[in-house]
Amino acid sequence: MEYKLEIASKLAAVTGLEVSQVESLIEIPPQLSMGDYAFPCFVLAKTLHKAPPMIANEIAGSGELKIEGVSVSCAGPYINFSISRDILAQSVIGDILKSGDGYGKSDMGDGKTVIVEYSSPNIAKPFHVGHAFTTILGNSIARIYTKLGYNVQRFNHLGDYGTQFGKLITAYRLWGDEAALASDPITELLRIYVKFHEEAKNDPSLEDKARENFRKLEEGSEAEVELWQRFRDLSLEVFKKTYDRMGVDFDNFNGESFYSSRIPKVVDTLKEKNLLEESEGAQVVMLEDCGLPPCIVLKSDGTTIYASRDLAAAIYRYENYKFDKNIYVVGLPQQLHFKQVFAVLKKMGYEFADNCVHVGFGLVKFKDKVFSTREGNIVLLDDLLNKTVEKTCEIIRNNSLARGGDMSEEQIRQIAEKVGIGAVIYTYLKSGREKDIVFDWDEMLDFEGDTAPYLIYTYARTRSILRKAAEQGIAVASADKLGVLAGDDEYAVIRSLADFKDSVKKAAASYEPFMISRQISLIARNYNRFYNNSSILNAETEELVSARLALCEAVCSVLKSGLELLGIDVVEKM
Repeated sequence: MEYKLEIASKLAAVTGLEVSQVESLIEIPPQLSMGDYAFPCFVLAKTLHKAPPMIANEIAGSGELKIEGVSVSCAGPYINFSISRDILAQSVIGDILKSGDGYGKSDMGDGKTVIVEYSSPNIAKPFHVGHAFTTILGNSIARIYTKLGYNVQRFNHLGDYGTQFGKLITAYRLWGDEAALASDPITELLRIYVKFHEEAKNDPSLEDKARENFRKLEEGSEAEVELWQRFRDLSLEVFKKTYDRMGVDFDNFNGESFYSSRIPKVVDTLKEKNLLEESEGAQVVMLEDCGLPPCIVLKSDGTTIYASRDLAAAIYRYENYKFDKNIYVVGLPQQLHFKQVFAVLKKMGYEFADNCVHVGFGLVKFKDKVFSTREGNIVLLDDLLNKTVEKTCEIIRNNSLARGGDMSEEQIRQIAEKVGIGAVIYTYLKSGREKDIVFDWDEMLDFEGDTAPYLIYTYARTRSILRKAAEQGIAVASADKLGVLAGDDEYAVIRSLADFKDSVKKAAASYEPFMISRQISLIARNYNRFYNNSSILNAETEELVSARLALCEAVCSVLKSGLELLGIDVVEKM
């Protein structure tokens, strides 16, 4: 039974509120002793003209909230609901064992399309740790919406257009090394890009040459387009290796260049609606009535900018996908930009602008390092991944040696690759997305902390128990035999497993994967407390052994599912 929904339905019938509204108001009490769910009556005070505690007492005592196996009580303004532990164990674990990795799936998104735009690196520039935030966050959001039944379209809106390509073309013609470009394209392109800015400090005419080359590119000049296409193709080959390594994929690679030819139609529409004005030579849309500065559509030299391309992209996406949500996973500094773009779309009469969402995120730091592509001062993502995997190798190798060397070097490296990359991904997703990240290897590789290694190790250790049980011929209990799981430690695990479904829905609603990372971390902590305090394979009775094995199976299933939603793979042995 879906107890939260059943409770919400009963409360809705009594209060007159919508079931969905009641469900959104229901809370999880801070202490297990206070019950499994709590409904705050503050929202009813205005309409009923009574104090919340009085309302709670009257509703709880009305006899209208009866649900089999659920007791109702009051605690001030809250109505608390406590589910019988044996029934909760049978319901939750039985549901997980039946659903397997599908636990938490929903059909709420059936028939609805969600576009998630993420990663979107600049062509010809290295993939650094800053780019990883949008890549990891967007990949997780896409997985979460897929879990909830949405048709998810993953867009990589490549930064493959703009004045920087005029600079790059100019730099390549002046200082490019063909052999270096063939062997290590991104490094060579970065070298000449950095050199351009160094030389331009003393020779401003280079900027004029760059603008001219970009103008030729926009006009479709064969020589410039050929160079640009080569830079794009070489960059994508390099990016794909990183994406594959991290388990990230896309359905669409339409970059900024794809929408360039669609901008004239956007400009014509803006003119037809009398929305375009001239300001200091540029063409802008005034947004004073929205409390925003003007949105530049065309620069004074007639070239396009990010806003004009994003306007064209949004219109194209709606015309071709009829999206229910168009999610942009882009850093917080671009908040104003997206407010302007969405406001212009709204002024153009596109109601879908209300379904465009900017999902911002914080900065990535390495203590005192500051990143700048122009200065060449960056931390490459591949370097971060390699270093983290090597450090993980060392930890696993030492653990293996302490056990007598029970793992080969190949096994160690295969496991370290998953655990190390998982550690990096989890570091980005373990807190709210708007918080800045400061990398600390000791912290992110701590097998006892709030880390991916801790979660993956919990999964692997639990899998080991289940393998031993199978070798001894001990079966996992069926759902109707789980009523014996009524101890405090067992109940804490079951309670946290029950809340996993909610965490997936909350993560989608808030675009916050940390809702899931927080929940599976709680599951792992509760499980490890149970593991340390209770015997599993040597429990008092055979019935209890089988029931605790079912609990182990459920924990493994939910940990694996939760980690997959974050983009992290599990390992069967560590």
